[in-house]
Amino acid sequence: MTAIAVTIAGSDSGGGAGIQADLKTFSALGVYGASVITAVTAQNTCGVSAVEDISPTVVAAQIDAVFSDLAVSAVKIGMVSRRETIGVIAAGLKRYDRQAVIDPVMVATSGDHLMQPDAIATLKEELLPLALILTPNLPEAALLTGRWIAETETEIARQAEMLLKLGARSVLMKGGHGKGKEATDVLFGEGDVLNLSRPRIETRNDHGTGCTLSAAIAAGLAKGMPIDDAVVAAKAYLHAALVAADGLAIGQGHGPVHHFHHWWGNDKGSGAAASNVADAQGALGRASRSG
Repeated sequence: MTAIAVTIAGSDSGGGAGIQADLKTFSALGVYGASVITAVTAQNTCGVSAVEDISPTVVAAQIDAVFSDLAVSAVKIGMVSRRETIGVIAAGLKRYDRQAVIDPVMVATSGDHLMQPDAIATLKEELLPLALILTPNLPEAALLTGRWIAETETEIARQAEMLLKLGARSVLMKGGHGKGKEATDVLFGEGDVLNLSRPRIETRNDHGTGCTLSAAIAAGLAKGMPIDDAVVAAKAYLHAALVAADGLAIGQGHGPVHHFHHWWGNDKGSGAAASNVADAQGALGRASRSG
């Protein structure tokens, strides 16, 4: 049976983040992608110039259209800027008895704010209890917990615990905004803490990294992977997409990661895909756990 994932997020006219990045990620990882669009943004690699929200009625109608027909195996939620939209999404997930990968998109890579202030409380109250896994970066985790941006392992763990208490089943604290030669993401949940480190890639072409990672996790879950394995495979996929990002040369600002690095610009074709699968499996063995 074909694995199906749905993304509930905003549209990025530049194609590097949001719905577009999610659907590219699903396709690259062998998962059929469906979508529920929550907002339309006018943006490119240099920034966001306009945002128009889709009405909650139409968002709810999209949810019913997709879930009443398709055998959806995983759900990813990205940009939800209004509390009314969050309400209908939460109601839809409950109606179809689903949990989701939730990427709390609050600020774009360019620095533009994408969520209305009064929506944050609704996100915490209505959506976080429906999170199979929550994937905040360090600034987003600070906004959600009302604390400062974490700079130590102790503070990262403290904020993750606060988010777990809000109802999320697992929390992946992303370290892309941290410092040092490695970018370390830390997964907190029902089992041991899982630390995943990769060399930090020096590139300005990092638009859509959060969307891509969360979509890749959803793709793994859609194919039946346990949460730990899905996170490890997603981390490996994103790392390879970042390594190849400079080869795209898209736009004049923060360009996108290379979602189709397995194929474009690589004569090895499917061999590259196999290599990245092996890389993901190897990463699982290198990931460190602590009790």
